[in-house]
Amino acid sequence: MGIFSKAAQNAGIVLVFACLSGCGSETLENKSTASLNTLSDQQAATLAAKKVFFGHHSVGNDIIQGIRELASADPRLNLKIVKSPDPQAVAGAVFVEFEVGQNGDPLSKLNAFVAILNKGMGAQGGIAIFKFCYVDIESSTDVERLFDIYHDKMASLKKEYPGLKIVHVTVPLTTADSWVKAWIRRLLGRGNRQDQNVKRNQFNNLMRQAYAGTEPLVDIAEVESTHADGSRAYFSQNNERIYVLAPELTSDGGHLNEIGRRAVVVRLLANVSEL
Repeated sequence: MGIFSKAAQNAGIVLVFACLSGCGSETLENKSTASLNTLSDQQAATLAAKKVFFGHHSVGNDIIQGIRELASADPRLNLKIVKSPDPQAVAGAVFVEFEVGQNGDPLSKLNAFVAILNKGMGAQGGIAIFKFCYVDIESSTDVERLFDIYHDKMASLKKEYPGLKIVHVTVPLTTADSWVKAWIRRLLGRGNRQDQNVKRNQFNNLMRQAYAGTEPLVDIAEVESTHADGSRAYFSQNNERIYVLAPELTSDGGHLNEIGRRAVVVRLLANVSEL
């Protein structure tokens, strides 16, 4: 009797785990068309005449790699890419990139970005792009406070340097944990990708509300959560869709593979070409 009870308990645990792993898996939100991962002749030509500074980290390196890959495959894209913390010292049309701050410390990134622009490029003018990474927003992040700080710093830059065009970028996403893994991590009091992506979606919604249609905004999160057929990857929580990184766009659940890099890079460069 005792053996039978133990087996029944184990079977019950298996059934619970099976349900957790199957419930709430990523669902597709259908759209009619998919974006084309190419630049027009005009976009490619326009980009070659611009000076850009890109402050980033981690996934930003994926983007830089993607730009190099696109330039190698498309001879129309003639971009000079330079890594430097002193964009003001790099003359001419150029795409300057540098890792700002520390991963996991979003305020250090903001402060480093502002400090670099204050060294001269802010006054020179041009285009400045800033991007957080997914590791900067965790399940414990005070999203509204972080956004308020971000918004104030960018507004100050815009006011001080009217000739500088600031490009806002939504926070990258990660894939979702299996529901078994998410449940176990919650049980152990640890963060999981579902909870983290909830916070990233909240931050990105604040970005869209503040900047979409009024200031340059590159919606990386939208690109990352979009499949090739135009559908979206998400899970549902409290009747809300929480968008996640589409699995086919990543090699490790967070960083971008070649397909993901191409999709994000084309969106970024297309948006920058219009400034």
